[in-house]
Amino acid sequence: MPPSIRNLPIRISLGALWLFSLVPFRVVHAVGILIGETAFRVHRSRRRITLINLGRCFPDLPDKEINHLARSHFHAMATGFLLISWAWWASARRLAAITAFRNRAILDDHLARGENIILLVPHFCCLEFLGGLLFSQLNMVSIYQKHKNPFMEQFVLKRRTRFGDTMYSSKEITVGLIKSIRNGAPFYYLPDQDPGKGRGVFASFYGIRTATFPSLNKIAGTTRAKVIPCMARIKRYGAGIEVIFHPPLQDYPCGDAIEDANTMNRAIEDLIANAPAQYFWSHKRFKTRPDGEEPFY
Repeated sequence: MPPSIRNLPIRISLGALWLFSLVPFRVVHAVGILIGETAFRVHRSRRRITLINLGRCFPDLPDKEINHLARSHFHAMATGFLLISWAWWASARRLAAITAFRNRAILDDHLARGENIILLVPHFCCLEFLGGLLFSQLNMVSIYQKHKNPFMEQFVLKRRTRFGDTMYSSKEITVGLIKSIRNGAPFYYLPDQDPGKGRGVFASFYGIRTATFPSLNKIAGTTRAKVIPCMARIKRYGAGIEVIFHPPLQDYPCGDAIEDANTMNRAIEDLIANAPAQYFWSHKRFKTRPDGEEPFY
């Protein structure tokens, strides 16, 4: 089958997604809640994963509150997915128009002093929107997972670099990436997917031994960069997006891979406290277990 025909369903889906870049954010938010509520009711496997993650990470919360967080998470995930349309097609002016910043001076002050910066950006629902927004304002670098479909690979890469920023494959932490950070380009770093067996260290995340990529301390040490935690959250009632910066990690890296991973995970927990429902709880974050432990899910 010719690629043009094979990719037709993808093109139609992308066209439908593009339409959401043209409507007001409150409309995106309302539709996201409707889609998210439907997904919460029908997508049993993801609902189960979300409830397990929330229940284990917040053991003191009653079941009613855990269920409320899980439902709110699905609302935020659907809204965040629709906001990919804004990240890929909306103008820099429109991205900024719905965004408020908290503690933006933390980033600006370190940039003004000429310091190298790594933005620690965990997987929250508005991750793609945050990337589009910051890429439209700063000359940044980031890494990405290669897509199996060549059409999607080229399309997504083109959309993510439309403001002139540079992307490197996640499988090639190259000299070019290190050089870019040393030359002053902030690095938009996503730290918190499960690395799989043998590719990470086990560090504490909500008191759970969690497989964690050890890359951040190596990159920060090599580039002497300040690591600034950052996230975006959907404001209540669809009032817009708030981007939040936390102070840089202190005494980081210390040189111990596990302790540095613990420090990073504590920073992610602090970010989650800003919007507990909007972290990527529907991902199997705890899938990889230490030898001898029972499966998490």
